[in-house]
Amino acid sequence: MSTLTELREITFAQAVNEALHEEMERDEKIILLGEDVAAAGGVWKLTEGLLDRFGADRVLDSPISEAGIAGVGVGAAMTGMRPIVEIMFGDFLTLVMDQLVNQAAKMYYMSGGRYKVPLVIRTTLGAGRRLAAQHSQSLQAWFAHIPGLKVVLPSTPYDAKGLLKTAIRDDNPVIFFEDKLMYQKKGRVPPASDPYTIPFGRADVKREGSDVTVVATSSMVYVALEAAETLAEEQISVEVIDPRTLTPLDQEGMVSSVTKTSRCLVIDEGYERFGVTAEIAAVISHRAFYALEAPVERIGAMNVPIPFSPILEDQTIPNVDRVVRAVRRLVKGNG
Repeated sequence: MSTLTELREITFAQAVNEALHEEMERDEKIILLGEDVAAAGGVWKLTEGLLDRFGADRVLDSPISEAGIAGVGVGAAMTGMRPIVEIMFGDFLTLVMDQLVNQAAKMYYMSGGRYKVPLVIRTTLGAGRRLAAQHSQSLQAWFAHIPGLKVVLPSTPYDAKGLLKTAIRDDNPVIFFEDKLMYQKKGRVPPASDPYTIPFGRADVKREGSDVTVVATSSMVYVALEAAETLAEEQISVEVIDPRTLTPLDQEGMVSSVTKTSRCLVIDEGYERFGVTAEIAAVISHRAFYALEAPVERIGAMNVPIPFSPILEDQTIPNVDRVVRAVRRLVKGNG
């Protein structure tokens, strides 16, 4: 285990790139395919250097056909490879629903365990980049709804690297969501000589507190942490817990935190209606019912298409002010 002095600071993007390099070096069965992932190094520049290091047989630019990319990925996984497929924008997952939901998720079950689908789909989520309604959605709840799929939402460079390595080694299909706004976020990770992984289904406490638990996913962790700083000035102690994976979901970790604080707010950038916040709130309301001193609150994206207008877009997604007001209501009974 690395000591604190050995940790180094890198960006979220560098963490993903390092994980890809290290895993492809470790296992020659791993291949990478997607639109512009080879010569261009990816539209987000997360796959730079992979073509030069591993060659065109393992790092493949694909045609502009998300359905085709995913189909190739499923077939390659079933026949012994370990493909990583990049879908440039999470919104384009609408084009691969059959391959993921009807094929990848069900193949192990329908074949009586004879076929595994060790497939990783790397894609993005999140608004805030002024990319309008077809490039700004956070659709993670769709895939968490489907048995057979694992859903990962890292929030830090440390989590991104460790969870991606775990995803690549998993024998099940994994959807790995990266928030577009976090690629340049910096954080501390162990040296390359420490090949750490992070187990799925283990939440992480990003900030300890005693008055209220805020469960936050992906970039909403930073919104929660900023709100916690503001609330600390009012003598309100906020615990921020990051599930890191939606499936599997660390129910015990969340319930333990809420049992301690007795109040809970859940925030996620996906649409609030029928979304991640609803599922987590239901789990906590059921399992921590007798510890709660107030109903579980939740904040998600508005139930409208993401606007192109910057002023309107910013109003549709959770922000620090909304979190601060919600926590005040929970603790003081007012916002």
